[in-house]
Amino acid sequence: MKPLVYKKRKRVRNQPAARIKMHVTKGDTVQVISGEEKGKRARVLRANPKTGRVTLEGVNMVKRHTKATQTAEAGIIEKPAPMHHSKVMLVDPKTGAPTRIRRRVDKDGTMERIAVKSGQSIPRTR
Repeated sequence: MKPLVYKKRKRVRNQPAARIKMHVTKGDTVQVISGEEKGKRARVLRANPKTGRVTLEGVNMVKRHTKATQTAEAGIIEKPAPMHHSKVMLVDPKTGAPTRIRRRVDKDGTMERIAVKSGQSIPRTR
């Protein structure tokens, strides 16, 4: 009798990464709602929808040991590390409190973000 042999699955290469729909964009003011940096407010420096992470100004600082190059000298530098977008909440422009957002499509087709607490629209800053 022939032994049972399972076929290997073919590996899929160059599969496009799924983009995560994020509630924050570059330039937004957010408040950290969980983790070591809880309660801090900062501006979003970078938003990466492929990984679902955001980099905040002065929050989640890490130390990096860098080698000397022609332009920069060696040393230990501190820079902000990305954190998951679910750990931050958008700050309401009217009340200044952290709020959830709703999305509304206008008649001209543009997406508008609306703060749940105050009902006021949050402008996109770029």
